[in-house]
Amino acid sequence: MQACANPFEAWTRDSCTRSSSIRASWSLARLCAILFFCLGSIPHAQAGATLLLEEPYSYDGAFAGTGHVAVYLSNVCSESPVILRRCDAGESGVVLSRYDGVAGYDWIAIPLISYLYAVDRPEAVPLFADEKLVAFLRDQYRRDYLEALAPDRADGATPAGNWYELVGSAYDRTIYGFEIETSPEQDALLISKLNSQPNRQRYNFVKRNCADFVREVIDFYYPHALHRSLIGDLGVTTPKQIAKMMVKYSHHHPGLMSSDFLVPQVPGSLKRSTPVHGILESVMAAKKYMVPLVVLHPYIGGGLLVEYFGHRRFDPARNALVFSVDSVDSHDRLSPPMTRDERLRYQSRLDEMSQAASVIDPVKEGKNEGKNKEVKTWERLQASATPGIDTSGRPVLQLRAGEALAQVGVSRDNILVVSDSSQLAAGLLEARIRQELRPAAARKTSPSDVERDLTLYQHLLSLPPREAGVTPSSAPATATLQ
Repeated sequence: MQACANPFEAWTRDSCTRSSSIRASWSLARLCAILFFCLGSIPHAQAGATLLLEEPYSYDGAFAGTGHVAVYLSNVCSESPVILRRCDAGESGVVLSRYDGVAGYDWIAIPLISYLYAVDRPEAVPLFADEKLVAFLRDQYRRDYLEALAPDRADGATPAGNWYELVGSAYDRTIYGFEIETSPEQDALLISKLNSQPNRQRYNFVKRNCADFVREVIDFYYPHALHRSLIGDLGVTTPKQIAKMMVKYSHHHPGLMSSDFLVPQVPGSLKRSTPVHGILESVMAAKKYMVPLVVLHPYIGGGLLVEYFGHRRFDPARNALVFSVDSVDSHDRLSPPMTRDERLRYQSRLDEMSQAASVIDPVKEGKNEGKNKEVKTWERLQASATPGIDTSGRPVLQLRAGEALAQVGVSRDNILVVSDSSQLAAGLLEARIRQELRPAAARKTSPSDVERDLTLYQHLLSLPPREAGVTPSSAPATATLQ
């Protein structure tokens, strides 16, 4: 068995001492197994299959609200997006999902970090994203790795279609992970099965949607573990239903290593995703449907209400640790979400820092925007900027500072190295931190992330104006979006 390369699995074990108090209901045998992995130095570790439940956004969030689901396999990698193989040492696996209208394929495999952030390594993940930057990163990744699936148009421009769903999912939504261990033998059999079967588009919302594909993969490892709900989802397999079944199966099989976590939506100006629902849950939540049904058909309506509230009781965020892609220390990769007291304490520190220095000149609009003024100001600046990459492939922004153009590093790895203006860089950090500290975001935010952000913000404020590591004349060249 090869050395563990699963970031979710490894970081969960590093954090299990903290999470054991949350999951006090675990059996003694399961707790002992986890402590063994935590306290021992382990040269080899089990692989895992992780169901990724993704919150809805855009039209899905406004109407059906069922979201999306995929499966992450830590010991399965790929020769190409449609040919699987065993992972080599140090590789972190792929995310598999079913898509509609992507080069005629049924399923496609994407490396984990790329699937989440549309970059090829954690150091390039942006701190604050908007629609233009996300579109640029997705297209850059497509040009580098996915040309066979989504080739340029005849004029060299970015193609239309659903290919954008392949990468950068964490910009659009919060993602909940439910992991269960697998064996190398199981992984090898799955690889053989998927490689040998025709990979032709089969998507159908009712019978063969993304949740059906994930259900089939998990059931391959553990037969009959997941099933659809004939009442709660009207016979359609939904992401929330199979996530609920995954948690239930893990609780009924405590001998299998398992964990729950969430990947927060990247801070930015993109609209925040919404809670995931089942089909009946979406219908019954609308009073115009629920009230007449209960009044006119009390027995049917009552039965549906029981199923509805049963679905609602499943909260994917309950007891979930928060994943941090930026953490240098592996012990901080998964941590409990921020508490109310921590949020208030961080908010006070941020207010003190921002009052001590003027970060960026506010846009003069003749009106007070309240506590979110700094966020709105940065969002306007970023909306008018041109995204690009530095010589190391990390994202940057070219924006106007007075009469001159200034470059700002967008990732934690390059914000100090390539930014021409410490004031503009601090403005980006302040916008990020203020969004992390919103009450609705606190339960999806890691305190270690906020602590690192505040430390970096304070350092940027301490730098001389218009200097942040390099001068404009020595800044690395960028490849900007055309």
